[in-house]
Amino acid sequence: MDITQAIVLALIQGITEFLPISSSGHLVLPSQLLGWPDQGLAFDTAVHFGSLIAVIAYFRRDILTLIPALFAHSKTPSDESRFAINLIIASLPVIPVGFLARFFIEDSLRSLEVIATTTVVFGIALYIADRIGKGSPPKVLSPRTALAIGCAQCLALIPGTSRSGITITMALLLGHSREDATRISFLIAIPAIAGAATIKIWDLWQSPIPIDWVPIITGTVLAGVSAYLCIMLLLNFINRIGFTPFVIYRLALGGLLWWMII
Repeated sequence: MDITQAIVLALIQGITEFLPISSSGHLVLPSQLLGWPDQGLAFDTAVHFGSLIAVIAYFRRDILTLIPALFAHSKTPSDESRFAINLIIASLPVIPVGFLARFFIEDSLRSLEVIATTTVVFGIALYIADRIGKGSPPKVLSPRTALAIGCAQCLALIPGTSRSGITITMALLLGHSREDATRISFLIAIPAIAGAATIKIWDLWQSPIPIDWVPIITGTVLAGVSAYLCIMLLLNFINRIGFTPFVIYRLALGGLLWWMII
């Protein structure tokens, strides 16, 4: 991997990780259009780690509030402690499913046909959910809703689905506002991305392939910075713009992928 490929792929990963448009659908395009080789496990791990740093940095105040509230829950239950517990519930399903299914997904579900289909199908689902959830008032995250969002997050293991897209879709369908659905999606991304990065580090530890650290460090920094900016922009503007622009973009991307297939 040369430095140009590292820069382009890191920016794509960082920008698309938290937007509901599917990072996997975008990462396949440079290799298909430019004939680039697969970026490799080490680079995948690096850009995921950069995205993880970004979301932790952005929500650092929430995290510093929720963690003490969680540990104090048994003595002094509060809205913050209940919210923290429900975020954990929403985060759990994807970890065992991702660990058990990762090799099947890598071998069988990374085709252009799968990515093109899921990009379109889950884009339409997001549009329907946004119409249903438009104008919804703030709502408390319940254990049942958290579990449903967590189960939906498992679908994001299928390339082209979009982790943020499917969790936002489920939260909107269950009555949460756009802002709350986006915030929940981003917060449960922390353990999800941490789990994915941990699994990738474990796989990397067992791999005999040597690591080129220049693109790795470049990818980590660029993915982190671009992901942070995307989180900030989306949360600041989502109530005004809604999710329709992302739906239109997904349909266009899915059409492009199908055009490449045909």
